[in-house]
Order: sequence, then C-alpha cells, then structure tokens
Amino acid sequence: MSTTPPGTAGATRTCPHCRETILESAGVCPACRHKLRFSEPTSATTAPASTPLRVEGSFRNPADSGAWEYSMVLTIRNERGEEIARKLVGVGAMRPDEQRTFTLSVEMNPASAGGKRTWH
Repeated sequence: MSTTPPGTAGATRTCPHCRETILESAGVCPACRHKLRFSEPTSATTAPASTPLRVEGSFRNPADSGAWEYSMVLTIRNERGEEIARKLVGVGAMRPDEQRTFTLSVEMNPASAGGKRTWH
C-alpha cells in the first residue's frame, strides 16, 4: 500500500475483489475490472482519460524446438532512472509451435479532487 495520505493523488487501496493494490480514485479495478464505486455513473469510471503508451508483441516457439519457459517482468523507473517498482507479472511454458501475445498499456486519468468516496 502507499504511504501517500488518503484523498491525495497517488494514494492506493486494495481491491476488495482481487486484492491487487490499485489507485484510491479508481472506480473500476484495472486488474479484475470489477466496479468499485457506485457514486458515479458507470460511463465515467470505465474508460481512462488517455492511454499514452500501449505496446503489444508476440512470439512463437519454433515447431522444431523443445519447450521454452518465459517470465514477464515489468519495471517502472522515475525520471532519474531509479527503479521504483518491479513486478513479476507471469511465468509459463510453451510447447513447440505455441504462441503467446503480451500487451502493456498505461492508462492515465486526471487526479481526483479528493473528498470522501463511497465503496462497496
């Protein structure tokens, strides 16, 4: 959880559905996509204001090779290049001729003005 005081930009909480750490201001959990707040219309909470980064790539294990293993790691760095977060997102194995596609997206919304939220 965050050390940022509740009600300020960047404050976090735990999603009651999937237990991931999410922004306190989130109306929909970006991990499990469950609606979290019922004080605003659904349309105001489902889409990010912008997606400034979206990268998608795939790879296929050659048909004439053995099994491959993979680890997907996400690293976030600040403007000084210092690592501020590192997360193992997933691991797995692929048999010959199997394919995996990975998508990374960064969704951004303006920070809320604060205030008390109603959660369920």
